[in-house]
Amino acid sequence: MDFKGFDHPDRQTAGGTRSVKVMIAGGFGTGKTTLVRSVSDIKPLTTEETLTQASVDVDDLIGVADKQETTVSLDFGKIGLNEELVLYLFGTPGQERFWFLWNGLFKGALGAVVLVDTRRLASSFRAIEEMERQDVPFVIALNVFPDSQDHPVEEIRDALDIPENTPVVTCDARDRNSSRDVLIALIRHLKERSDSALEPR
Repeated sequence: MDFKGFDHPDRQTAGGTRSVKVMIAGGFGTGKTTLVRSVSDIKPLTTEETLTQASVDVDDLIGVADKQETTVSLDFGKIGLNEELVLYLFGTPGQERFWFLWNGLFKGALGAVVLVDTRRLASSFRAIEEMERQDVPFVIALNVFPDSQDHPVEEIRDALDIPENTPVVTCDARDRNSSRDVLIALIRHLKERSDSALEPR
């Protein structure tokens, strides 16, 4: 993929490599930390802590009762898509009590991936609302869990109430290639938006 005409507010090194900040967002337990871990070229920084009994009445554990750890600040990873483009990945915490961190995390982000668990669509509503509020372009990544049911993409799109021009892709956050494909889908989406903005009206 050619990124040379990719017009966006990023950083460029002396060697010509562009670096871009990308958010990995979504509800509690949708696979954000898993995706960052699977795709990062470096050992990712994670801020996971063990879920304790004290969080039972605070966090919504419906559908994720087996979850043992949770992100309390952010996850950070890095991936070079090719010699021209490096993505810095920032995973957001999913629980409502940590949403106050989102404003700072989103500063300077070029785009975002919103991970969705199709068994618990409502868990990602807040993340989608935040993308729209902060005007951050995003793609929806339907993370496949072992007991997920197969739903038509348009059915998911309608349920999430997202526009036709927002890509919806399926992924397995545990798989590096699958997670990388999600990031490529985001970059393609951003490039299409950039090209469209440059077209004469």
